[in-house]
Amino acid sequence: MLILISATRRFRPVRRRRKQGKSRGRGIHDVYGTAFQSVCEDSSFGASGFAALLCGRAAPVRAGQQSPYLNFGAVALDGKAEPFRTAARQSREFGRFSHTLWKPVPRFLRKGAYETVKASETHRILIKPIGVELGVPPGTPLKDSLFEQGVEFPCGGQGRCRGCRVQVLEGTARLNAAQEERLSSEEVAAGWRLACQCAVESDMLIELRQWDAAILSDETKFAFEPRPGLGVAVDLGTTTIVAQLLDLESGRVLAVRTALNSQARHGGDVMSRVEFALSEKGSQELTTLVRRQIGALITQLLFAAGGSGREVRDVVLVGNTVMHHLFCGIDVEPLSHFPFTSNRDGLEIMSSEDLAWNLPRQACVRFLPCLGGFVGSDILAGLLATRIGESDTLIGLIDLGTNGEIVLGDRDRVLCASTAAGPAFEGARISMGMRASTGAISQVTTDGGRLRCHVLGNSEAKGICGSGLVDAVAAGLDLGVIGPSGRFAGGNEKWEICPGVALSQKDVRELQLAKAAIASGFEMLRQRCGGKDLDRLYLAGAFGNYVDRASGQRVGLIEYPADQVQPAGNTALLGAKLALFSLDGEDGSYADLRRRVEHVSLSADPDFQDTFVKQLNFPEKVEPCCCESH
Repeated sequence: MLILISATRRFRPVRRRRKQGKSRGRGIHDVYGTAFQSVCEDSSFGASGFAALLCGRAAPVRAGQQSPYLNFGAVALDGKAEPFRTAARQSREFGRFSHTLWKPVPRFLRKGAYETVKASETHRILIKPIGVELGVPPGTPLKDSLFEQGVEFPCGGQGRCRGCRVQVLEGTARLNAAQEERLSSEEVAAGWRLACQCAVESDMLIELRQWDAAILSDETKFAFEPRPGLGVAVDLGTTTIVAQLLDLESGRVLAVRTALNSQARHGGDVMSRVEFALSEKGSQELTTLVRRQIGALITQLLFAAGGSGREVRDVVLVGNTVMHHLFCGIDVEPLSHFPFTSNRDGLEIMSSEDLAWNLPRQACVRFLPCLGGFVGSDILAGLLATRIGESDTLIGLIDLGTNGEIVLGDRDRVLCASTAAGPAFEGARISMGMRASTGAISQVTTDGGRLRCHVLGNSEAKGICGSGLVDAVAAGLDLGVIGPSGRFAGGNEKWEICPGVALSQKDVRELQLAKAAIASGFEMLRQRCGGKDLDRLYLAGAFGNYVDRASGQRVGLIEYPADQVQPAGNTALLGAKLALFSLDGEDGSYADLRRRVEHVSLSADPDFQDTFVKQLNFPEKVEPCCCESH
């Protein structure tokens, strides 16, 4: 018989220090806060440290590297502590602990925080290449266990895409109709499965396609007016979340935390998220998930910086309109149909008490206002970061994500729009697509007619991310493998770009649709600005930061000279930080700036479809001029 420590229950703190007592049961001693606190404060463990006084000694947990949660830890009843096999779960909702002390084991047992089960009632899942081992009850959806290890589910686990593929090297994972439709017979024979369609039936050894993904943060220096206390800036993205803790007196970033958005298990894009929100209790679940996750990230920030929650004065969040609504508990139904507008997209102010966050009651939480339609406060923050509204010349900002927000403007007028680019830029809906993480081809160049591929993490290629996809198609156009129409030469359906990784005809079509959406939206806004050329074009977001500008120009995504295109990094996070320092003279509504911004609904413009169709083809190759000057 084993006692399994559940990761899903919250330990309840006690306020007073308790003295260490004697064992209250054979082989198990009380778990006291002194053990937890001493290890958590140990620099070798940091925020992921965790320990319990088991059989009279502290048994630390190291493996998770990110989480103070225990996933499952076995404690033998014969007076010896068995090692915690799976250690800490790499959860995106970690951080539910503080420096307070904890009640002893017997009370946990009575409260149900420990569950007693037979060893035979759990299956072991060993995950390569990250080396994490999980103990999972039979029948558990594989999706539930793997999401917290970095596996994403772009279609929300509906079996409509191939984004959650895992390779089952040992063990059993049954096929169903959705998998037979999406996977080739060769893939099935090699053990590939869709994680969202499988349940745990036996011990398993599986290999992930997605892991160690980098998330774009921001370290930009900026001018500010000092304020007392601490502040937190949060960029709430559809896929990722970035939070920074700042000293408002010095402007220094004290700590940074990033995570995959825990809502992503219910869909990789905003419309999938809206679809789930409209299901029974779906909206409530998405709101609870993201509020709890951000609260946990803030707890981690404070722990990492050695600060106190009592010092936090303000929290500023930015995100697209769907993220704004889901976090604030606003109905997303108006965003599910034409004209895709909401009558409640302004500044939302909440208290930490409303959100059940461990912050002082006077700490003010602001979600900055949206600009219209799907153009959210992340783009408002981008305007603050790039200062487009103060420019004498025409400047552009494009956030090359799933939602494809575009801004053009100067001090007199600012236009904004969003266009459904889809998730191709993030590697989704691509046959071998993945996020920019270990094993992803991130760069493709040509050398003497041959392809050279750069793979992230110095490992063998497992797939291709968005920047690699743009590079590969640009190279294919230059080599004549792909024609301007997007079709492969010779009627081929696939093109191998490196051993084991190939592009399909459908992959090229997905890129054409995505780049045409961006290019047509940009061109329509430019025409509304009198057809003037831009002085500068900023590319925001992770994809915009890493995409090769020459490749972007070659495929028709960014039809501007490379020297006029400037990666701007995480402008949403930078703008959120700027907002933290302007709250003394600004309530966060930015009413004056919003009055000067005009939202353009591209779907309502009769010319959009014609412009979109014209942008679908790739540009013809332009040969360099060889004219000699005399």
